[in-house]
Amino acid sequence: MKIKPNENIVESLRDQALENLEQGAVTAGYSANVDEVLYYLNEALATELICVLRYRSHHFMARGIHAKGIAQEFLVHASEELAHADMIAARIVQLGGEPNFSPDGLNTRSHVKFASANSLVEMIRENLIAERVAIDSYRDLIQYLGNDDPTTSRMLEEILAMEESHADELADWLDDFPKSNVSEFVIN
Repeated sequence: MKIKPNENIVESLRDQALENLEQGAVTAGYSANVDEVLYYLNEALATELICVLRYRSHHFMARGIHAKGIAQEFLVHASEELAHADMIAARIVQLGGEPNFSPDGLNTRSHVKFASANSLVEMIRENLIAERVAIDSYRDLIQYLGNDDPTTSRMLEEILAMEESHADELADWLDDFPKSNVSEFVIN
């Protein structure tokens, strides 16, 4: 038996859809504060962009016997962070906002900082610190959104899963280095 939608409900939904048509995906049923969500998403965008830059920098600067494979993984991580930035920027546009790609103030909008490093171990540590900050930032934002913006929450959960994978991998790499002689991995 096929269920027919109530004509009154369908007509009501159509009437609601016609109101504020220019708002695109932000319908009357969207219950989050769109301005706050856009603000937080632009912070997340800045965070991802800083991560892209840091990973790419470390990719090119990594030196030493252990560096080749890790440098290549830094490049993979940079590409994944860029994909996150693209997802976030697309969502900002869907919500009627403008993604802020301006380099002016990028470090102040970001939850992580661009940090240089003098050794492969320091590079791994700095990237792990940034991943852990991003993980907590995304968890907080997902919790803040609750059920008010399920689309953004799902996107952030996908990004969060990748950030957790990055952090796990980076922590494993740190375990692979001898604790007593980190200085031999210094970049010259």
